[in-house]
Amino acid sequence: MSGKGHGHDHSQAKDRAILPYAFDREMKFAITCGVFLAAGFGLGFIKGINEYVVIGLYMLAYLFGGYYTTIQAVNDIRRGHFEIDFLMLVAAIGAAALGNWAEGALLLFLFSLGHSLEHYAMARAKKSIEGLAMLTPKTALLKTGDSVKEVGIEVLKPGDLVLVKPNSKIAADGVVTAGSSAVNQAPITGESIPVDKFAFSGMVNPSEAGKIDAQHRVFAGTVNGNGNLEVRVTKVAADSTIARLIRLVHEAQEQHSPTQTFTKKIEKYYVPAVLLLVSILLFAFLVIDETFSDSFYRAMAVLVGASPCALAISTPSAVLSGVARAARSGVLVKGGRPLEDLGSLTAIAFDKTGTLTEGKPRLTGVFPFGNISEERLLQIVVGVEQLSDHPLAAAIVKGALEKLQADVPLASSVEAIPGRGVRGQLNGASVSIGNKELFTDANQQIATGILERVAELEKKGNTTMLVQHAGAFIGIITLMDVPRADAKPTLAALPRTGIRKMVMLTGDNQNVAEAIAKEIGITEARGNLLPEQKLEAIEQLRATENKIAMVGDGVNDAPAMAKSTVGIAMGAAGSDVALETADIALMADRLSNLPFAIGLSRKARQIIRQNVFISLGMVALLIPLTLFGIAKMGPAVIGHEGSTIVVVFNALRLLVYRHREAAITG
Repeated sequence: MSGKGHGHDHSQAKDRAILPYAFDREMKFAITCGVFLAAGFGLGFIKGINEYVVIGLYMLAYLFGGYYTTIQAVNDIRRGHFEIDFLMLVAAIGAAALGNWAEGALLLFLFSLGHSLEHYAMARAKKSIEGLAMLTPKTALLKTGDSVKEVGIEVLKPGDLVLVKPNSKIAADGVVTAGSSAVNQAPITGESIPVDKFAFSGMVNPSEAGKIDAQHRVFAGTVNGNGNLEVRVTKVAADSTIARLIRLVHEAQEQHSPTQTFTKKIEKYYVPAVLLLVSILLFAFLVIDETFSDSFYRAMAVLVGASPCALAISTPSAVLSGVARAARSGVLVKGGRPLEDLGSLTAIAFDKTGTLTEGKPRLTGVFPFGNISEERLLQIVVGVEQLSDHPLAAAIVKGALEKLQADVPLASSVEAIPGRGVRGQLNGASVSIGNKELFTDANQQIATGILERVAELEKKGNTTMLVQHAGAFIGIITLMDVPRADAKPTLAALPRTGIRKMVMLTGDNQNVAEAIAKEIGITEARGNLLPEQKLEAIEQLRATENKIAMVGDGVNDAPAMAKSTVGIAMGAAGSDVALETADIALMADRLSNLPFAIGLSRKARQIIRQNVFISLGMVALLIPLTLFGIAKMGPAVIGHEGSTIVVVFNALRLLVYRHREAAITG
């Protein structure tokens, strides 16, 4: 019982796999033990039944109930540990030596049943994670020139081209270069609806694949729909998103929560104290007027009642169940500490770009002047901007083409003015599109009314561009990094999970920050912040709120995320930095998963507290009852193993947790 818990170290899987199908057989042996126990107990009430027949049935119950307990005890002793399996075995043998076969058989039955149920609970929780490994196919169709051959996924390297047939599993992380299809990404992101994927027309640099739009990227282990795809591999199998996810979750299982650390400290001093007490009680007959058998019986009863089996399993079973439940919904929780800490939060700080907003600008407004129509203004703008390679130009063209019906003529002599805008010729007339500095730098006068309109639009968070055609201003177009569709309903749901304060931290100017904050419902926005200033803001908030999370993209927000109580990364699917930096990662890039994660954490904290109360409460009850002879070994066995079974099933409730806000769609 030296720091490993319930006498069966969960990290020592090989100890439990001495026989094939150990979990199933352990449960069958426990049930068989119970059958022989019931048969012996029942026949004991029938007159004329030979005593040795009843004892024989109890001995069979001992054989089946003590089989795995003995194996574990022997392994513990070989490692120099005397843990709970050994102590329970000693207690059962002691009961038999005193002629109390029924009580010893009951102890082994309930202990072996608790063992098997505990292993079942752990296996059930781990199955949610380990099942992911089975989703990745073992082979891929590698295309080389005009030939295609089947190869093992371990030989794939970045730059290889693989074919993905309809309704088959995708073998590697990569970028679609030909074909289109709907891909089921649930194993990676938890998304229940297939995501449309399209071919990427540009050159694929594996080292920069993360910068390519998500509609072109696919992940190993996801399932292709009805279309044929050609995928350019960007990562080797060992570094795929699903491989890293599985690896990180396994590492998370080894990280102790605060409560788990606390219970380990208790066990460190408690277990030797129990062994000392039992040793003293064995010699009680030398002090008080009773037989050695009475002292021995009392010592065994106290040993059973005081053993902290339920306490040892109460926290790890809940943590593992919570981590597994979160992973099924696309939320990676990296250990017990963040799982518990997330449920204690009172404040959350959000990065703006890519977290509360989509992270890319959109055309949000078209404002023509005079007799110019909106369609004509857009035709002139697109004619010039479609020849520019600036990111804002791409956003303008994309938004404008969604509105236009007619073909757009191309401009000529297009020239980019860095930081200002673009100029060109369209049908013989000059066209200039850009911010007001583009025109003031050229000593052009802008009417006061136009400047006032620009200031009004910028105050609302827009990026404005003036459009000049043939020397006359003909309109304004505006762009904006618009809020995510689920941002407002998610923020509205968070106070119902116990979050009292929500703050936006952004490098954008204060006007933009306040405009976005007002639209989505954040009451405090801090703009013009550099990464180190975000860190200072987190320190200030921690001084007043104590427990605060930072939600960001895991790159430029890394210092603030590290300083916060819990760092939460958005869009971690495929992002190396986000997966490694954050305590919690929202794999599907869905902000709406945040209330679910917090709700799950609060439920986990509640169940952990319940389990600790049940386990410590039962020990506190059984020790005095057995010590003073009020409770015999039978009731002690039932109370001890019953509490273990209760905490196991209580922890399993997390696997079916459903949050009332989990269906937020915006």
